[in-house]
Amino acid sequence: MSSPGSQHIVHIGAKKDSAVLSKSQKEFNRLTRKIETLTDNLHDLREATVHIQQRVQKDYRPLLEQYSQFRAEMVRLFDRMHDTKPFTKTEKKKLVDLIQKIAFELISTYGIDDLKPIYSKYNSEGFDQVNTQADEQTADMMKEMMEAMFGIQFEDDADVSDPQKMAAYMQEKLAQQQAEQERNKRQKADKPKTAKQQEREAKKQAEAQKITKAVRTLYMDLVKAFHPDREPDEAEKGRKTEIMHRVTEAYEKSDLLALLRLQLEFDRIDQAHLESLAEEQLKYYNKILKQQTQELDEELFALQNELAAMTGKPAFAVSSRIALEFSLNSDIAQLKRDIKQIKSNVKAFADPSVLKQWLKTYRIQKPDEFMFFDLM
Repeated sequence: MSSPGSQHIVHIGAKKDSAVLSKSQKEFNRLTRKIETLTDNLHDLREATVHIQQRVQKDYRPLLEQYSQFRAEMVRLFDRMHDTKPFTKTEKKKLVDLIQKIAFELISTYGIDDLKPIYSKYNSEGFDQVNTQADEQTADMMKEMMEAMFGIQFEDDADVSDPQKMAAYMQEKLAQQQAEQERNKRQKADKPKTAKQQEREAKKQAEAQKITKAVRTLYMDLVKAFHPDREPDEAEKGRKTEIMHRVTEAYEKSDLLALLRLQLEFDRIDQAHLESLAEEQLKYYNKILKQQTQELDEELFALQNELAAMTGKPAFAVSSRIALEFSLNSDIAQLKRDIKQIKSNVKAFADPSVLKQWLKTYRIQKPDEFMFFDLM
């Protein structure tokens, strides 16, 4: 299949002054340009996503593992210092706070289970019980958020103890909502319609039929020209089979622009044909193209939001290939700085006097605050 950049450009009056084009022709050109841009952006973003995922595995995760191991070593150091060195009651309280916070994250997020005994040493409930409580709190927060966003009411006995069960329950409830909405629609549809309502529906159906016919006309022209069943030459039959794959794919998506490109590519129409399209025909073409732009807009928006959710970054930071590369490069650079800093801290904090001095600057933080290790 051709890449977006190699496809035929479909414009009306490309060499004419735009002032001589009709309103419908200008709209056609505007929509085809927008579709071309959105298609290219989606193609580039998907390719960039695959590339970034490969770089995350190759470049970022090994650094993250290294950083996590240094943090685990910091926990062990704080544990040794707490037990063996002369620290005040306040200093020990700070060490306990640090040990619990860092160890809990490293165990729950990165699976460094050999820190569990250290964590349990400073928390009588133990990691597993505390983690269960944290999961329950997270589930309660998710329930509140889902109820606010989708109006879903969770039964008291609903099992949403892990993300998979939460997702399955959400799908079930949303399916029930959709079924209820469909029932309501059917009930409304069963009610007698006024003459005006019947007229509007008839007009809408007629418009839809004309739009469908506009796409099918292009499709049938290509099918007649390239259907491979009656082609005796095997090489030509293979070529036509490949063309028909492209034609069928475009038709199944109601992709008018792709069908027009195929007609241009294989000389079923020429630029003169585009110039002479009747206003009525352009009207229906533009409706199809407008729907395509909306679908592509929604697809691009969904992909950007999916990437934002995966990376924990705002959508604008992952909205293009350049943005994704910049974001990952920034993360890698920051992680390298963090590794250098914590490596230095682990070495420096082995000296009790340095650790005591640093603890003077440390304050026990609230759960939602972020902690930095910095000797400055």
